Amino acid sequence: MSAKHPLRIALVADTHNLLRPELLAFVEGADAIVHAGDICEKRVLDTLAAIAPLTAVRGNNDHGAWADALPVQTTVALGGVRLAVVHELPGLQGDPAADGMAAVVSGHSHRPALETREGVLYVNPGSAGPRRFRLPVSAAMLTIGSHGALDVEHVNLVA
Repeated sequence: MSAKHPLRIALVADTHNLLRPELLAFVEGADAIVHAGDICEKRVLDTLAAIAPLTAVRGNNDHGAWADALPVQTTVALGGVRLAVVHELPGLQGDPAADGMAAVVSGHSHRPALETREGVLYVNPGSAGPRRFRLPVSAAMLTIGSHGALDVEHVNLVA
């Protein structure tokens, strides 16, 4: 991927086989999409990959040959920064700070979250799929500026 800036990376998790029109509108125009698992059906990946380059990991609800082909954890370099992607944060392997990661993207909890630990940004975009309890239906946009500056904006997809 080119190092143009700013670079807009749509962060998505826990779609659970639901591709809302609001999500599709949100990812339109993104330079890349990262899906942090619980996809549930390959057509979700096919649809997202037709919009922008896609990186995805397998979640605990992803089963079958298509899901077995997905890594449980991966690293992707975008705009000169490295992102670790995993579905369940407690299952994260390695030391993101020592491994030179700028951010860790995870899902599973359905709760949007953003924090910095040891200089590494930890982002959970929340769930873009079916509403769970009273949690928001959300995704996040990671913007990578010049010199690797990161900005994250969580967006509620439905009221």
